Amino acid sequence: MSDILRKHRIAALLGAAIVAVPLAMPVITGINAAYAATDVAPVSGIVAPGGSFAPVVSADKPAVVTITTTMKLQTSGSDDSSPFGDDSPFNEQFRQFFGQQGIPIPRQMPQRPTPRAEALGSGFIITSDGYIVTNNHVIDNATEIKVTLDDGTELPAKLVGTDAKSDLAVIKINAPKPLATVAWGDSDKLNAGDQILAFGNPFGIGTTVTAGIVSARGRDLHSGPYDDFIQIDAPINHGNSGGPLVDLQGKVVGIDTAIYSPNGGSVGVGFAIPSDQAQKVVAKLMKDGSIEHGFIGVQIQPVTADVASAIGLDKPEGALVANVNGNTPAGRAGVETGDVITALGGQAVKSPRDLSRMVADLAPGARESLTVWRQGQSKELNITVGGNQDDQKQASADSGDRSNPAAQRVPTIGVGLADLTSDVRQALKLPRRENGAVIENVAPDKPAADAGLQPGDIIVSVNQQPVKSASDAKTAVAEAGRAGRKSVLLLIQRGDDQIFVAVPFSVS
Repeated sequence: MSDILRKHRIAALLGAAIVAVPLAMPVITGINAAYAATDVAPVSGIVAPGGSFAPVVSADKPAVVTITTTMKLQTSGSDDSSPFGDDSPFNEQFRQFFGQQGIPIPRQMPQRPTPRAEALGSGFIITSDGYIVTNNHVIDNATEIKVTLDDGTELPAKLVGTDAKSDLAVIKINAPKPLATVAWGDSDKLNAGDQILAFGNPFGIGTTVTAGIVSARGRDLHSGPYDDFIQIDAPINHGNSGGPLVDLQGKVVGIDTAIYSPNGGSVGVGFAIPSDQAQKVVAKLMKDGSIEHGFIGVQIQPVTADVASAIGLDKPEGALVANVNGNTPAGRAGVETGDVITALGGQAVKSPRDLSRMVADLAPGARESLTVWRQGQSKELNITVGGNQDDQKQASADSGDRSNPAAQRVPTIGVGLADLTSDVRQALKLPRRENGAVIENVAPDKPAADAGLQPGDIIVSVNQQPVKSASDAKTAVAEAGRAGRKSVLLLIQRGDDQIFVAVPFSVS
């Protein structure tokens, strides 16, 4: 995530009021997406020649609903505990929101032994018999779900299915008569500059429509394998979560999900899940109630130009394997640290995000071919995909950003190396079996310093060849220089983390 996004909040648009605490709490969450089709009746609604959006609004507004959920808050003696329980995806955002705003984190009220939270979101009806689409974070941990129709009718709803990875959910209501619906549109046809309308219930004031344009496509918020958001400038706020984003034909092209905001309110930077991704997830949830996502068990990072140069790749494309997790599908298939995954199932992998999305879309148990770049040549492997139960770290893209030992090089790169003696291992608390070369010092004006290398880092391999000593490391780096490489690829161990660092050779 960029430094700008680190300084502000990507906030989910769910407004929540904690009954037991006199504070309003916007719940924040990650987001994702997916594809396909449900059978819904189309609605008419074309913008009139005069330019009014009234025909679209009158056609779609009856299908937009308000969703109110009740959650039982879990209590804890910890001062910074989240009311949503230890396993809730909201915990980190809960702490960040209150901490960043300087607001004391709410405590359990002693006179309320069973505190509850009431949350507000939006949704839209896709079938006349009452199936409703919303965000997963709108109904997550709910003990009771209530839907308010556009005409004010309040009805209880039951949960049909959820998928946290795509942040989508389907609920169902039973109404005495057929309900108004909206139809899915084609988000793939959306371009930056196209006009859109956003529906929802911001702050609980009632169903509201705002107009704007598509600001950008393909936004990655680093929240999960499906990040491919539509960015919009139509004002959306807390309570809009799950509301439909529609085109000028009144068809749903996205689902309002998050805002980028320095102050908690709309500043014209909103995000929606594309409809072409959401439809497939919704269809599966309506059919099965849940989704099994694929899992292979690797930590991956981007292939930079320097990495590509160091390992002999023509283009900086693919997903560089920084670590293979234990007894996982990738480990059993023979994937190794340092491999660059270039294709899965015959489909090219151009970035870590590509691989994450491909893996997440695969069914557990599927057998696929996996193409990796290893030691200067392509190698074909066969992998059997794992499932949700294995998914502690689903093919998750490591941005390569960890305090940035990411990107640049070693002989005149400006490091002093030493062997891993028993004293060094003890000082660095390393296991006796640890091999490599320890970095004793880093020259401040050399590429190694620019790359983020630090004293105490362990060089485990050079250009994907394991090294056991300082001499091995120096020799391997020198050979890379003599071979005409513009950079050298190091595998660095720092604490419990491993990461590849491509360090360019000095041009002096």
